[in-house]
Amino acid sequence: MSLYVDIEKKLGSFCLQVKLEAGDETLALLGASGSGKSMTLKCIAGIEKPDRGRIVVDGEVLFDSQQKIDLPPQQRRAGLLFQNYALFPQMTVEQNIRAGARREKEQNKREAMVQTVLERFDLLPLRQRYPHQLSGGEQQRVALARLLVSAPRILLLDEPFSALDSHLRFRLEREVRQVLREFGKTAVLVSHDRSEVFRLAQRIAVLDDGQITAAGTKAEVFRAPRTRAGAVLTGCKNISAAQELEDGTLYATDWGLTLRAPQISPKTAAVGIRMHDIRAGGGENSCRCRVVEEIENPFSVVVMLQPVGGGQPIGWELEKALWETLRSDEVEVALPPEALLCLED
Repeated sequence: MSLYVDIEKKLGSFCLQVKLEAGDETLALLGASGSGKSMTLKCIAGIEKPDRGRIVVDGEVLFDSQQKIDLPPQQRRAGLLFQNYALFPQMTVEQNIRAGARREKEQNKREAMVQTVLERFDLLPLRQRYPHQLSGGEQQRVALARLLVSAPRILLLDEPFSALDSHLRFRLEREVRQVLREFGKTAVLVSHDRSEVFRLAQRIAVLDDGQITAAGTKAEVFRAPRTRAGAVLTGCKNISAAQELEDGTLYATDWGLTLRAPQISPKTAAVGIRMHDIRAGGGENSCRCRVVEEIENPFSVVVMLQPVGGGQPIGWELEKALWETLRSDEVEVALPPEALLCLED
């Protein structure tokens, strides 16, 4: 199974320009609200029509603006899981799932498929209930069951956990992870939650204002997000505007620090460092800082450090036990060169 997408769609002043490929894996589209993630899924599913471009799934052309090909949604066999699950309110759980199996014309086979998926998702006790009688987690399980019984050739998951509380999200995320493993084909997951994306996907494409600004394996994207927006989306909270100096170092203007950093390019406009990558003590890129605030988390502490001599505070996250041994009004820390992110705007 494979997916190829190269499309463009304009909506007023917004322009979606997406080019991506995926194999038998889960590809995550990571981006803020309004970045074009859901629109991309809808174009693949055939709900929205791009202005130009080409969409191919497993060798079959679903859309090609030059060849005038635009298959209707029912012919694309793209299983799209909406944020609100889109269950039929007048149908029971069993009827909703049976509606998903409508492609199978032989009744005995269709009923066997329905029973199998009811058992797979532990829905037999709920089979006669209506959507309004179900919890959010139960509705999601029904939506997933209906999706899989339709034998899709690609899965499209649009913010599948956005309507759930944190405890339920964790439990259902495990179920979705198992579904993706069993599916074994191309899946595209849309999310703005970097942790969720990291746990569920093998590859990530960062979408910002309709453009893909970074793409690769999840390790590659988190290690080198390339742009300021990509750094923010992958969880970097320490970002400063930066200028390259004549000696090849960077001056972080917000922090008032001169830093040695790898991979500086003419497009470098900012520098970032993740809170957990800051190190205690001296060394390269070390600086003396005043402690201006301590923020306690359940299992760690974030210490806000202001470089002596001015500059905006930098967040440093470390274990509580370690901070107890280091606590002082002033501390020396280092921003290791290999941990710095050189970023474009």
